[in-house]
Amino acid sequence: HAPVKTSQEAADIRGVTLASGAKAMLLYDSKATLFSLAVIAADRKLNSKTFKKLIKAKNLRFASHDEVKNITGCITGAVPPFGSLWRVQTYMDNSLRAQGESINFNAGLRTHSVQMSVEDYIGVEKPVVGEFTD
Repeated sequence: HAPVKTSQEAADIRGVTLASGAKAMLLYDSKATLFSLAVIAADRKLNSKTFKKLIKAKNLRFASHDEVKNITGCITGAVPPFGSLWRVQTYMDNSLRAQGESINFNAGLRTHSVQMSVEDYIGVEKPVVGEFTD
């Protein structure tokens, strides 16, 4: 499909709800020098305070564009929700399970999407599941 820059553009081009988009965000804990991948429904916002508690982080920030490229090989906005590909722990917000049976996400490029069942995703990725969105 045509390149997309936002979750809304992706939902529109896929013909699905915004909530079904699995937004994958690479975060960095500077104290632990550790990256984490937070995966949330695209219609939600990350609650960084709650996420910090979940992962027991003190200093958490979004990874820079360069860090995203260096860790994942992808540009920002194209990262698939599989931190295990890069030995990064994946955390999935329950909002993805609550929104429906399937999720949609970019497959490493802003021009390629994948749809799969939430349960298949959980079975393959085995993310830590929690509540960390608003």
